[in-house]
Amino acid sequence: MAERPRIYLSPPHLTGSEAQYVQEAFATNWVAPLGPHVEAFEREFASTVGSPYALAVSSGTAGLHLALIEAGVGPGDEVLVSTLTFAASVNPICYLGARPVFIDSERTSWNMDPALLEEELERRARVGRLPKAVVLVHLYGQSADIDPIAAACARYEVPLIEDAAEALGATYKGRALGTFGLAGVYSFNGNKIITTSGGGMLVSADEALVRHARKLATQARDPAPHYEHSEIGYNYRMSNVLAGIGRAQLQVLNDRVSARRRNFDLYRRALGDLAGLSFQEEAPWGLHTRWLTCVLIDPEEFGADREALRLALQAENIESRPVWKPMHLQPVFRDYPCVGGQVAEDLFRRGLCLPSGSSLTEADLDRVVDVVRRCAGR
Repeated sequence: MAERPRIYLSPPHLTGSEAQYVQEAFATNWVAPLGPHVEAFEREFASTVGSPYALAVSSGTAGLHLALIEAGVGPGDEVLVSTLTFAASVNPICYLGARPVFIDSERTSWNMDPALLEEELERRARVGRLPKAVVLVHLYGQSADIDPIAAACARYEVPLIEDAAEALGATYKGRALGTFGLAGVYSFNGNKIITTSGGGMLVSADEALVRHARKLATQARDPAPHYEHSEIGYNYRMSNVLAGIGRAQLQVLNDRVSARRRNFDLYRRALGDLAGLSFQEEAPWGLHTRWLTCVLIDPEEFGADREALRLALQAENIESRPVWKPMHLQPVFRDYPCVGGQVAEDLFRRGLCLPSGSSLTEADLDRVVDVVRRCAGR
């Protein structure tokens, strides 16, 4: 019997119109980094999220690296960062010779706990060891509770950087994520809600910040007829070809959000009656894009643990993935401090991300549901 087609966790979803923009880049010979699509993508993206300035870069990681540089992070500094996240939220801190300090999640949104952040900033202020920046991650398409976090950062004059790599299209009190802090960063990796195959965007209301980040991303070339450099730079600019793909993808962002929310609704209707299985809730302060539909498994009630369910899906050629393993549990970061950690550890132990792509069919979703229901009660 032939193996059934693979169902991926979050595959790219192209519209067809991307080819028009790519063909235009080829026809005009703008296939190198920079070009008219890059400039247009930056303008269109800034307008979409409501930020005055945007910089298209080669990856979300590159954007976060530049944002940290602009915040003044350097060797020996400390940066507070969410522990429940992907390593790319933390690696750029280490690129700069700085030290990450991990902050646990709260259970409503699974994002950084504002109370723990406030306590840690207050404690550090008393001993004169305030961090150089705070990196707030918005997970799985859902906003953190930004107001108390931004207020705490403002109170202690600590720059806030938003890692919105997973949360384009989500809102907090009606406003796009990534626009509350000194800078916001997004990812267009192949698994994200829109993709350029690889790429990212940095936004900020600070024109000088974006101007300088643009210079650093272009090998820090000074204005001169020859190649003149007065500071270290990086090769972080986005290709004009990829920016063309991004322009087409941006036009269907709302459709992609709607499709992923429909996936979630179907899962909830089909699985909501199962004992021991619960869904990540939508926090009351904003729109959750449901980039990934995430569930928590109580093994005693469900009849199987998270890993058994993942393996059952894998046996049917269906990709699922555990919730992020907290950074404070990662071997590479084991020597760095963590404030709390028990909530993130529990979410990792019980959490599973189900297939959530915007191109999934009802038949695909039914296959996933069937495996989950068969696994329950074993």
